[in-house]
Amino acid sequence: MTPTITTVDAFTDRPFAGNPAAVCVLDAPAPDDWMQLVAREMNLSETAFLHPIDGGPRWRLRWFTPTVEVDLCGHATLATAHVLWEEDHLAPDAVAEFETRGGLLTARRVDGWIELDFPAKPIERPVSDPAELAALSEALGVPVVSAGRSRFDILAELPDEATVRGLSPDFGRIHAIPARGVIATAPSSDPTFDFVSRFFAPAVGVDEDPVCGSAHCVLAPFWAARLGRDALRAHQVSPRGGVLRLHLAADRVAIAGQAVTTFRGQLQGAAGIAT
Repeated sequence: MTPTITTVDAFTDRPFAGNPAAVCVLDAPAPDDWMQLVAREMNLSETAFLHPIDGGPRWRLRWFTPTVEVDLCGHATLATAHVLWEEDHLAPDAVAEFETRGGLLTARRVDGWIELDFPAKPIERPVSDPAELAALSEALGVPVVSAGRSRFDILAELPDEATVRGLSPDFGRIHAIPARGVIATAPSSDPTFDFVSRFFAPAVGVDEDPVCGSAHCVLAPFWAARLGRDALRAHQVSPRGGVLRLHLAADRVAIAGQAVTTFRGQLQGAAGIAT
């Protein structure tokens, strides 16, 4: 059979907003080079591939940008869970369980939203070296209030929401920073939300990720400590924009969002791929 691929806008309740991800459900593992070529062809921040493990109930899930495979991706996991329920691969009340390079991840339906259970990735050390802070400010084009390194990314705290929204970063300079990407964040000026953010990751082939779930594995513990509460509402203020509900519990983060299917089609040139 010819594989089906579905495009889903994640962390939004309307089409053509949030973060689009492609999802390809297979019956068995596919070759790495084929998955990378499909991800390059889709040219979205992530394309997800999954297949059942020994007939279920768990699924093996992998994520590819147009250039590399990544260890953790929130929006494509949310999109994948959405597709599994929408296409009746899972019962409506079933929990989706995924074995990934980032560990065991789960998703469940909660009041019309999809809630992911992800590992928290708190700041491991502050960025205090003046040269490193200067390089970060030059890359973002604005002064940085504070900064810290998590396992994958650098978080840069900026003065206010307007500064985050107005960023026009130098992607060449960001690419040179030794990290997956740079998270820019500030308190929200809208009382509906606790904080805003944007995420830039040219090192993995994504200049700006419209709504990055895994970046909120860093943002949740950062803002929970700042604001003194574990339940947070986040707004990623990229041009497409997206909304996330977060709850920090020990070393895990519940990341909730909505999703909308925008496209479903058949992949050609996929001879020998199990579907």
